[in-house]
Amino acid sequence: MSFERLIALRYLRSRRQIGMVTLISIISIVGVTVGVAALIVVLSVFNGFSGLVTTILINFDPHLRVEAVTQSELSAYQDLLAFSSSGDEVGGVAPFVSGKAVVVSRNLNRVINIKGIESNKIASVSGVQESIVLGSMNFDEGGGNGIVLGMTLADRLGAVVGDTIAVVSLAGSETLLLQLGQPLIRRFHVSGIFESSNRDYDSYYAFVGLRPAQALFGMGERVNGVELRLRSLDDADSFKATLERRFGSAFRVLTWYDLHRDLYTVMKMERWMAFLILCLIIGVASFNLLGSLTMAVIEKRREIGILKSMGATNRNIIRIFLFEGVFVGLIGAVAGLILGLGVVVLQDQYHLFPLDPTVYIIPAIPVEVHGIDLLVTVVTAIGLCSFAALYPARRAAQLDPVEAIRWE
Repeated sequence: MSFERLIALRYLRSRRQIGMVTLISIISIVGVTVGVAALIVVLSVFNGFSGLVTTILINFDPHLRVEAVTQSELSAYQDLLAFSSSGDEVGGVAPFVSGKAVVVSRNLNRVINIKGIESNKIASVSGVQESIVLGSMNFDEGGGNGIVLGMTLADRLGAVVGDTIAVVSLAGSETLLLQLGQPLIRRFHVSGIFESSNRDYDSYYAFVGLRPAQALFGMGERVNGVELRLRSLDDADSFKATLERRFGSAFRVLTWYDLHRDLYTVMKMERWMAFLILCLIIGVASFNLLGSLTMAVIEKRREIGILKSMGATNRNIIRIFLFEGVFVGLIGAVAGLILGLGVVVLQDQYHLFPLDPTVYIIPAIPVEVHGIDLLVTVVTAIGLCSFAALYPARRAAQLDPVEAIRWE
């Protein structure tokens, strides 16, 4: 151990009585501890909610959605389908049709999103089939006009499995407004009801077979695109790049993140704002440390003069006080790390902060620890404390040793 570190440690622990300088140093360590613990807990909560949202969305949406620049027939996607099916990364691939329609019942008329997909392929690209709570995902019921509704939508419509509902297509609404045509109406047999734990999906989405959807929207043999589900979610960006290199600008490729970019952008902004605000706690503690070390320079004026008269350079003196700032930050960071992780573990195991299960889909606030968050938090705490020690260190180095020990 270098003599600068040794002296810095002695300055921290060798005071025989607790004076004002020692008290301020203790307050600085406590402030860093609280700030680090708060950062770890809050970032873990953000991670928990982000993971929960991602799980809900991924269980409903595909990992990749590929759309032609212009609406094309299914034959235009054959090369894409063949290339995707041959890849080891792909777990499932299926064409789809989507559009808006008005569902009509005795209780409610509502504009919803209709999605058409082949029933034997939906399980390979989406987790909707696992969310079925009543009936099944069999679109062949009712003469091939089966429909699967979200739980909230079915409740609003007063529909149960086995009922028949009317769906009015918005395709060709321009001619309808000009009284040059009639609305396209199809009747569907409710074959199943799903619950995705997402209010928007459960209230405004319904699934039908691919052929009935094409007929409903007057698309003939055309489709809106192809959905893919990968074996690993982490491969979405790399496989997107592969498709873009392979097919160029003929298709537009969207990952699961792209489909919900606005939501994730808001969540990321909230996360960064919380991080910056909580860093103010560590910042206040570092200002306390600045005052503590400045007073220590005055208190240790004689010792600094003796060290410089014995041959210590200005750089040595600066390193002594910088090490003291680093040690305060390190002690506070380690203590905060232990405290924060302790709270996270207790929340995960014993639900210290529960949620009302009648309102929320989870029993308690979710938490999830990421190693990068721990590293950034610890580095931030040590960095701020080291920066706070810079001014007292430079001031101590400027002391004239003759003046410092003249009257001692």
